[in-house]
Amino acid sequence: MPTLEGMHERFHKFAQTIAERVGSVQALVIACAVVLAWAISGPLFHFSDTWQLVINTSTTIVTFLMVFVIQATQNRDAKAVHLKLDELIRAHKHARTFFEDLEDATEDELKELSHQFKRAHERASEAPGGHDGPRKGAPR
Repeated sequence: MPTLEGMHERFHKFAQTIAERVGSVQALVIACAVVLAWAISGPLFHFSDTWQLVINTSTTIVTFLMVFVIQATQNRDAKAVHLKLDELIRAHKHARTFFEDLEDATEDELKELSHQFKRAHERASEAPGGHDGPRKGAPR
């Protein structure tokens, strides 16, 4: 019997592969071809309820399954980005280490940080040579 860890890893590889393939131009062309074939077959089936049910059921099932695949890949990507950002924060000697666990902050803490950054942006914009003006060494 496979271990739970092994199943998770296989699922992540499967989800990543599916997400990459479904997000391709070829997948879009195939999906459009299927819908076109279904629409063209309408007169053959006299636009019956069963004919409509085929596309409705098919798209519902595919959508339902894709939600889990896409969410799994998004979760994994988000974790990787967080780890990379955490490493950058730890590597910068002037960074506030509070940012390492920012995803666990409360809404109030996030709002306060947002206000702090907005005030810092406004101060930087008002300062001579602020980031809204020409930067030192930047091409003109």
